[in-house]
Amino acid sequence: MVELVVYGVVLGSVIALGAIGITLVYGIVRLANFAHGEFMTAGAYLALLVVTVVLPWLGVPDGTFGPLSFGVRMLVAFPLCMGVVAGMAVLIDRLLYRKLRLKNSGPVILAMASLGISFIIRMLILIIWGADYRFYRPGVLRPAMDLPLGIKIRPDQVFIIATVLVLVVLLHLFLQKTRMGKAMRATADNTELALISGIDTEAIVMWTWGIGGGLAAAAGILYGIDVQLHPGMGWNFLIPLFAAAILGGIGNMYGALVGGLVIGIAEQVSTAWLTPTYKLAVAFMIMILILFVRPQGIFGERSR
Repeated sequence: MVELVVYGVVLGSVIALGAIGITLVYGIVRLANFAHGEFMTAGAYLALLVVTVVLPWLGVPDGTFGPLSFGVRMLVAFPLCMGVVAGMAVLIDRLLYRKLRLKNSGPVILAMASLGISFIIRMLILIIWGADYRFYRPGVLRPAMDLPLGIKIRPDQVFIIATVLVLVVLLHLFLQKTRMGKAMRATADNTELALISGIDTEAIVMWTWGIGGGLAAAAGILYGIDVQLHPGMGWNFLIPLFAAAILGGIGNMYGALVGGLVIGIAEQVSTAWLTPTYKLAVAFMIMILILFVRPQGIFGERSR
């Protein structure tokens, strides 16, 4: 059971990273972005392209770092692909969502537009890479470490948890210490007041999409390192991502982090009694039960 909790923390870390992006976008843009899961998939497959095609063509050597299953190429691809997906998210907003906002389109229209973007990204990935499962380093053995209480965990999974913690701390420092971060928090609290105060809300929207897209790409790459890549991975994550964001209190970054961990642990622990097929249902039931007790989410504020 303890081992399942540890695996749940690993999965929950990936879910939390994606859910933070969803909750940031909703908190500022007021858009339920159904394409967010595909941003994860895009980041994972772009990293596959960089690691297996681009960097080998450039002659960049690879290898592994100690017990980890990857080497220099992945460390180069990780921030690069985060930046590319961040730029892609901003570009989609400029070309589509911004125009819909200027036309005063309702939330349903915006949500359907994001669903269309989701299908487009997934179909492009299927056309380019096909439907097969893929690995960053096929055939590389990834032995687990033996920890107390009979826990076995791979070094890659330790790396995933550590990377998520670093990214969350960096985002926290950005939101709390920088001028742009404070402007983002002000815009999320009250968009009209932010406009009156002279805050460039369009710049805030661009930063929000960039951060959300970059975090989604990071989550997709980390999940690919832990398991494998397939075109439907982002779509399969969509319900846990939204469940984590709603559970933590929509618009709250720290709530999304806690919500992601709760959902991840619930999914993994449920496999002790149920088949993995029911993981999503169990996590969703937990979210519903908590929302019955606290409808605004764990860290959400009650509406007045």
